[in-house]
Amino acid sequence: MPSDHKTGLRWSNWNLLLILPLFMLITPWFNMDEPRVLGLPFFYWYQFLFVPLGVLCVGIVYVKTKDEPVVTGKPDKLGDVDNLDEGAN
Repeated sequence: MPSDHKTGLRWSNWNLLLILPLFMLITPWFNMDEPRVLGLPFFYWYQFLFVPLGVLCVGIVYVKTKDEPVVTGKPDKLGDVDNLDEGAN
């Protein structure tokens, strides 16, 4: 029984904000000892800085995109998946 819940791919320019926390993975940028904050080397406090930054980015993207309609593409020549499941084509 098909549900009324629409699924599909959502795109928004807000999604680009999710790239920002991925900069933490570029280790050569922050593989340093100085400057220290509260005795912590830069390598550690830089990573700790990205935890709330990542949470903030995900939260902003969620709030800005949660009410956007789902964009569904045109069904291909085989038809909709629900129709295939029911045997109708």
